[in-house]
Amino acid sequence: MQTFDLEAQGLRALNASLHALKGLTNQTAWEIINPKGSHAIAVGVDAPIEITVRGSTGYYCAGMNKQATIRVKGSAGPGVAENMMSGTVIVDGDASQYAGATGNGGLLVIKGNAASRCGISMKGIDIVVHGNIGHMSCFMAQSGNVVVLGDAGDALGDSLYEARLFVRGSVKSLGADCIEKEMRPEHLALLADLLKRGEADGKAKPEEFKRYGSARKLYNFNIDNASAY
Repeated sequence: MQTFDLEAQGLRALNASLHALKGLTNQTAWEIINPKGSHAIAVGVDAPIEITVRGSTGYYCAGMNKQATIRVKGSAGPGVAENMMSGTVIVDGDASQYAGATGNGGLLVIKGNAASRCGISMKGIDIVVHGNIGHMSCFMAQSGNVVVLGDAGDALGDSLYEARLFVRGSVKSLGADCIEKEMRPEHLALLADLLKRGEADGKAKPEEFKRYGSARKLYNFNIDNASAY
């Protein structure tokens, strides 16, 4: 276990050390102590390592993550896991606005609530929120999946493309071109897998959710070419 005292050693030294771990490394377990709400913790990591942040973070924690598993033992500020490519990011507390924005892949798990604009413009990321999400979540979401065990705020899925949204609780309102859709067997299977990977399989059953998606009236978009957009 590599223990890094952020207060004593500084953010630049932390991220430089993590960026140096290209590909395979024997320094596979990292613990970051005294984060004290610092911004941009563990951004741009590209190695199959595990990082535990002992406390809450500021904005853009775990941004652009690739391969790593990053767990925040606290809450996260705006833009956690922004533009994430792969790996897993777990927030044990709440997340501020635009969590997982523009995420291309990987899994983001938020054990508490997520604020407004969760998953905006997502491009393949999977997001599991154990609590509620705020207004304008999944705005222009292109592909990927969002699972919400609680409620969703106003304008869910506004201008949605082909992302799949699963909400267990109530939805205050749907955004433009977002509609409720049939929950077919393949969606139940997908949801069961997401709940398991999102550490929520004991909290909810797939049959308790509703699925929302695009009415496909506002755009010219081919899901097979999602990576080109």
